[in-house]
Amino acid sequence: MLSTFFSLGAIFGGLGVALGAFGAHALASRVSSERLDTFETGVRYQLVHALALLATALAGSAFSASPWLLYAGWLFVAGIMLFSVSLYLLVLSGKRWLGAITPFGGLAMIAGWLCLLLSAL
Repeated sequence: MLSTFFSLGAIFGGLGVALGAFGAHALASRVSSERLDTFETGVRYQLVHALALLATALAGSAFSASPWLLYAGWLFVAGIMLFSVSLYLLVLSGKRWLGAITPFGGLAMIAGWLCLLLSAL
Protein backbone atom coordinates (compact mmCIF):
# COMPACT_ATOMS: atom_id res chain seq x y z
CA MET A 1 0.00 0.00 0.00
CA LEU A 2 2.85 2.38 0.78
CA SER A 3 4.22 1.96 -2.75
CA THR A 4 0.77 3.03 -3.97
CA PHE A 5 1.08 6.26 -2.00
CA PHE A 6 4.58 6.82 -3.34
CA SER A 7 3.35 6.27 -6.91
CA LEU A 8 0.33 8.53 -6.42
CA GLY A 9 2.55 11.20 -4.88
CA ALA A 10 4.79 11.10 -7.95
CA ILE A 11 1.78 11.20 -10.31
CA PHE A 12 0.09 14.06 -8.47
CA GLY A 13 3.41 15.93 -8.30
CA GLY A 14 4.01 15.64 -12.04
CA LEU A 15 0.42 16.56 -12.82
CA GLY A 16 0.70 19.53 -10.48
CA VAL A 17 3.67 20.89 -12.41
CA ALA A 18 1.87 20.32 -15.72
CA LEU A 19 -1.32 21.97 -14.45
CA GLY A 20 0.68 24.90 -13.09
CA ALA A 21 2.23 25.42 -16.51
CA PHE A 22 -1.19 25.08 -18.15
CA GLY A 23 -2.58 27.72 -15.81
CA ALA A 24 0.32 30.10 -16.35
CA HIS A 25 0.40 29.79 -20.14
CA ALA A 26 -2.98 28.68 -21.45
CA LEU A 27 -5.37 30.09 -18.86
CA ALA A 28 -3.69 33.40 -18.08
CA SER A 29 -5.17 35.11 -21.13
CA ARG A 30 -8.54 33.33 -20.98
CA VAL A 31 -9.77 33.74 -17.41
CA SER A 32 -9.90 36.58 -14.90
CA SER A 33 -7.02 37.04 -12.47
CA GLU A 34 -9.34 35.95 -9.66
CA ARG A 35 -10.14 32.67 -11.41
CA LEU A 36 -6.46 32.16 -12.21
CA ASP A 37 -5.65 32.64 -8.51
CA THR A 38 -8.23 29.98 -7.70
CA PHE A 39 -6.64 27.59 -10.19
CA GLU A 40 -3.19 28.29 -8.73
CA THR A 41 -4.51 27.55 -5.23
CA GLY A 42 -5.61 24.12 -6.44
CA VAL A 43 -2.16 23.51 -7.94
CA ARG A 44 -0.38 24.64 -4.77
CA TYR A 45 -2.41 22.37 -2.51
CA GLN A 46 -2.02 19.47 -4.93
CA LEU A 47 1.77 19.85 -4.98
CA VAL A 48 2.03 20.14 -1.19
CA HIS A 49 -0.10 17.04 -0.71
CA ALA A 50 1.78 15.13 -3.39
CA LEU A 51 4.83 15.66 -1.17
CA ALA A 52 2.77 14.61 1.85
CA LEU A 53 1.96 11.34 0.05
CA LEU A 54 5.67 10.76 -0.63
CA ALA A 55 6.44 11.47 3.04
CA THR A 56 3.69 9.08 4.13
CA ALA A 57 5.16 6.31 1.99
CA LEU A 58 8.69 6.99 3.20
CA ALA A 59 7.58 7.12 6.83
CA GLY A 60 5.92 3.74 6.42
CA SER A 61 9.04 2.18 4.98
CA ALA A 62 11.41 3.81 7.50
CA PHE A 63 9.33 3.06 10.57
CA SER A 64 6.77 0.45 11.41
CA ALA A 65 3.72 0.95 9.21
CA SER A 66 0.83 2.15 11.32
CA PRO A 67 -2.81 1.98 10.25
CA TRP A 68 -2.79 5.75 10.77
CA LEU A 69 -0.38 6.06 7.84
CA LEU A 70 -2.87 4.29 5.60
CA TYR A 71 -5.63 6.61 6.75
CA ALA A 72 -3.36 9.62 6.18
CA GLY A 73 -2.45 8.54 2.67
CA TRP A 74 -6.03 7.92 1.57
CA LEU A 75 -7.17 11.17 3.15
CA PHE A 76 -4.47 13.05 1.23
CA VAL A 77 -5.64 11.40 -2.00
CA ALA A 78 -9.27 12.26 -1.23
CA GLY A 79 -8.26 15.79 -0.31
CA ILE A 80 -6.48 16.35 -3.61
CA MET A 81 -9.40 14.93 -5.56
CA LEU A 82 -12.03 16.96 -3.72
CA PHE A 83 -10.13 20.19 -3.10
CA SER A 84 -7.85 20.68 -6.09
CA VAL A 85 -9.97 18.99 -8.74
CA SER A 86 -13.09 20.89 -7.65
CA LEU A 87 -11.17 24.16 -8.02
CA TYR A 88 -9.88 23.18 -11.47
CA LEU A 89 -13.37 22.27 -12.62
CA LEU A 90 -14.82 25.45 -11.11
CA VAL A 91 -12.35 27.61 -13.04
CA LEU A 92 -12.64 25.69 -16.31
CA SER A 93 -16.43 25.28 -16.30
CA GLY A 94 -17.52 28.41 -14.44
CA LYS A 95 -20.00 26.31 -12.41
CA ARG A 96 -19.91 27.98 -9.01
CA TRP A 97 -21.67 25.10 -7.22
CA LEU A 98 -18.40 23.14 -7.47
CA GLY A 99 -17.03 25.47 -4.80
CA ALA A 100 -19.30 23.70 -2.30
CA ILE A 101 -17.19 20.54 -2.70
CA THR A 102 -13.85 22.23 -1.99
CA PRO A 103 -14.17 22.48 1.84
CA PHE A 104 -14.66 18.71 2.08
CA GLY A 105 -11.29 18.30 0.40
CA GLY A 106 -9.74 20.72 2.85
CA LEU A 107 -11.18 18.75 5.75
CA ALA A 108 -9.78 15.53 4.28
CA MET A 109 -6.35 17.16 4.02
CA ILE A 110 -6.48 18.36 7.62
CA ALA A 111 -7.59 14.91 8.77
CA GLY A 112 -4.71 13.40 6.78
CA TRP A 113 -2.20 15.57 8.65
CA LEU A 114 -3.80 14.60 11.96
CA CYS A 115 -3.54 10.91 11.04
CA LEU A 116 0.10 11.43 10.08
CA LEU A 117 0.69 12.92 13.52
CA LEU A 118 -1.11 10.02 15.21
CA SER A 119 1.08 7.55 13.33
CA ALA A 120 4.12 9.15 14.94
CA LEU A 121 2.77 9.00 18.49
